[in-house]
Order: sequence, then C-alpha cells, then structure tokens
Amino acid sequence: MDAAWIALALSLKVAGCATALNLVLGTAAGFALARLRFPGRELVDALLTLPLVLPPTVLGYYLLVLLGKRGWLGGWLYQHFGIQLIFTWQGAVLAASLVAFPLVLKSARAAFEGVEPQLEQAARVLGLGEWAVFFRVTLPLAWRGVLAGVLLAFARALGEFGATLMVAGSIPGRTQTLSVAIYEAVQAGQDDTANLLVLITSVTCVAALLLAGRLAPARNAAT
Repeated sequence: MDAAWIALALSLKVAGCATALNLVLGTAAGFALARLRFPGRELVDALLTLPLVLPPTVLGYYLLVLLGKRGWLGGWLYQHFGIQLIFTWQGAVLAASLVAFPLVLKSARAAFEGVEPQLEQAARVLGLGEWAVFFRVTLPLAWRGVLAGVLLAFARALGEFGATLMVAGSIPGRTQTLSVAIYEAVQAGQDDTANLLVLITSVTCVAALLLAGRLAPARNAAT
C-alpha cells in the first residue's frame, strides 16, 4: 500500500514538472508558429509534433542516445557537471515532457491563431509594448486553448509508460511511476496491487479534470 502512494507521489511530481516545462515551451512555440512567417514553418511544426505519432519506445531510444554517457548532451553534462539523467526522476520528467509537448503546442497554436490581430494592433497603437500586448491581450484571449492543451499534457504525462521506462527504468521509490508500477504488478501476477494502482490512477485523472472544470467558470466570471 505504501509503495502505491509513493508511486502516486512520484507520478504527480513527474507529471507536474513536465506540464510546467511544456506550459512554457509549448506556449512559446505555439505563439511563434502562429505569429511568425518563415520558410519551413510547417516543417518545423511537423517535427515538433512528431512525438505525438512516434512510438514511445522510439522516443525513449532517442533520449537514451542523446542523454546517455556516450551521447553528446549526456556526455557533456556528466563530464562538466557530473549530472546523469538516465535512471533518475529528472530523466522521467524529460521523457514525459517530450511525449506530452505536442499536445500543448497544437492547442496553443490554434488558440493564438484564433485571436484577432486587430485587437493586438489596437493595443500597440495605445502604447503597449510587445510583452504587455501578449500578457494583457493575446494570452487572456487564448487562455482556453492553452489550458486545454496543458490539461491534456498533464494527463498524458501522468500515464506515460514506454519512454519513461526506457529512460528512467523501474526503481521503486525513485523512478517507478504509477504506470510502470502497474506493469510490474501485472507481470508479477499481483492482481490486487494492479487493481489498486489502476483505481488510484483513474481517480487522480478524474479529480484533475473535475478541478479544471471548476476553475474554468471561476476564471470566466473574473474576466
């Protein structure tokens, strides 16, 4: 029972960190793709969306090649800073972030493309700078789409299995998330434990969606 709650806490930490990372990076990338015009823009969008269609094990392999001690990034981090991301919860965060990133990107881009450019231009005419225009005009008008992508990314990160298992492994109390713990319980024939973990995962996801549903109307009332 204690192991189940430990796995839940670790899953929430990994999913929360991955969602926060994707909130910043996915929103920025979505805004850039929605507003900037440059050659190869759709190719960039396709490459950034690729994790949505690639098998998680393929993404996990790419991360192993990149972040392992022999990888160019992983080797550099280990040699200069002594940082090792493989078989750590931070590695699980990177794996979950990569898998869930396109969900924020696509939702944010669609939301920003739905904002009328004339409203942004009017704000500039009134003397607002670009950062003020974004935070006071663009983002408040696009927040519904961004929030939808963030919620989907959180749920996806919470349930991530393949890439996380390859990058972080299954170390109880350190890298064993709920999804990995369910797999281990099924493999060991521990049906009671698997049922408990599945129930915890389902209840957690439903609670997150219900909370989001309660917060959204409150925000609408405030705006």
